[in-house]
Amino acid sequence: MDVLSTIDTWAWIGWPVLILVFLVVEMLTGELTFLMLSVGGAVGLLTGLLGAPLWGQVLVAALAAGALLTFLRPPLLRRLHRGADTRPFNVEALVGLEGLVLSRVSPSVAGQVKLVNGDVWTARADADTRLDPATRIEVVRIDGATAVVRASVQRAHDQEAAT
Repeated sequence: MDVLSTIDTWAWIGWPVLILVFLVVEMLTGELTFLMLSVGGAVGLLTGLLGAPLWGQVLVAALAAGALLTFLRPPLLRRLHRGADTRPFNVEALVGLEGLVLSRVSPSVAGQVKLVNGDVWTARADADTRLDPATRIEVVRIDGATAVVRASVQRAHDQEAAT
């Protein structure tokens, strides 16, 4: 008995093993890719049980998995993620927040700012400006544990209106 005929004879055992492996990986990832591959494997198993040769089983399984990945997975993912929270979180949520300078901030000297959410951060100025205490600021970005800030747009408008 040669190797190919042995594989062809015992393929009906390989398909369920492959399907189970794909399902376990799908449970760990949750992105529906391996679910589509496992359904493709089930189609391959079914064609094998109907008497198709191994190459036919693999071809039908690959076509089924490809079709499922192309046509079924995208709408399922959209439906799955339609209620997802798209608000920024962690440091991304701090960008754009306003606050007040507590101690002098410049590009070279880090001071402290208090943000509207109550957090006190070490801060550096974004441009070549010095920001004195009580200056309204907004967060431009976060570099590690330092907030990079600039004078608030509202403050700039107030200064222009005063002149």
